[in-house]
Amino acid sequence: MKNTIKSAIAIALLATMTISCSDKDTQGIESPKGNYVLTVSPVASTGVADYLLTAPDLESGMVTTAGQGIEQDGTYRYYVTHNNKFFSMLYGQGNPGAVTAYNIVDGKLTRLSNFVTETVQAFAPVNEDILMLKIPRDMTNPLANYYRLNTNSLLLAGEGTLDVQKVAGNGESAFFTWIKQVGNKVYAPYMSVQACCNAAFDTAYPDSAYVAVYSYPEMKLDKVIKDDRMSYIGRYFRDGLALDEQGDVYAFSSAVATKGGAITSKKPSAILRIKSGASEFDKGYYFDIEAVSAGKNITNWTYVGQGKFVVQMTTKAEKGGYNDGKHIGIVDVYNKSFKDVTGMPDLDKIKAVTYNNYSAKDGNAYIGVALTDAVSYIYKVNANSAAATQGLRVEGGSITAVTRVQ
Repeated sequence: MKNTIKSAIAIALLATMTISCSDKDTQGIESPKGNYVLTVSPVASTGVADYLLTAPDLESGMVTTAGQGIEQDGTYRYYVTHNNKFFSMLYGQGNPGAVTAYNIVDGKLTRLSNFVTETVQAFAPVNEDILMLKIPRDMTNPLANYYRLNTNSLLLAGEGTLDVQKVAGNGESAFFTWIKQVGNKVYAPYMSVQACCNAAFDTAYPDSAYVAVYSYPEMKLDKVIKDDRMSYIGRYFRDGLALDEQGDVYAFSSAVATKGGAITSKKPSAILRIKSGASEFDKGYYFDIEAVSAGKNITNWTYVGQGKFVVQMTTKAEKGGYNDGKHIGIVDVYNKSFKDVTGMPDLDKIKAVTYNNYSAKDGNAYIGVALTDAVSYIYKVNANSAAATQGLRVEGGSITAVTRVQ
């Protein structure tokens, strides 16, 4: 199996060296040069792939998908930056998916490699790698596959399996919501899900938060950290962990565990903490988000430094396992405070808000806001003033990610 995958990747990498300039991802007029990378889904009815656009500034100017950018292959793409490279990953919906790596030279995206790997449900930078997890949801298959993509060689550096039913240890399976490097360990928060028949992430344990802790690169399970003060951490394809400048780990729960299609979480959306160097949740720290935000729950967050997050939220009426919030707020985990952000467009004019956003951790976040009139803007959200300012205009599509590559 290992040799097969490595051979396939080697062949795919060799193929990229001989691909002609007629490929989709080499077509298009150059977008403005810059180190900011925007992914944009053009206006169309069905089956349209994202475009990659570059920009020198997020606070002003305009870019467009009309004749500009690099068109991606495949309609479901996810993105991560690491080691001064931008990785575009195709979600193959059970089938293998392409991973394309780029860097930026003189303000232009340059493709470095293109290869095929298994479709994965969680991925994140760890050391010099991108660690990727392919996670099962069937009792007949208790093994998740992990792959280590080295960002220097752009080759597979290692792979293995994790027994997700052994991790859960309760008759269900651990479905990892995301992964995060913490010191020299990998923290993998997970949903405990009933490992049967591809049920929609149902669980008999809706009010427990879990983090599996692994060594790296061996990926040996050290322990599982558990807390019963809130529901599972993060959400499907949403990172629920963040590290502050002191190395403390903060974790949010949306409180959206389900059974039979209904939300069964009895605990509110909340935040817990694991202090730097500790191996358990801090029993002295608990932050009830719903109590300070008129009942709203966090669906995603962007850490902007000094204990502050720009958060996306839904109301009680909007709450759901897959619902991304359009309400923007500021959460301060140090003083346990919340503020609604001013300056955003009216909710009825917002089509979607990106969950993959950029911050230099200087107190500001740059988030993409797609409007119902097929125009998108980058909004700069300042955590101290809790105010949003309209910036770069993107015409012809919906922003799906905002990143920066050095």
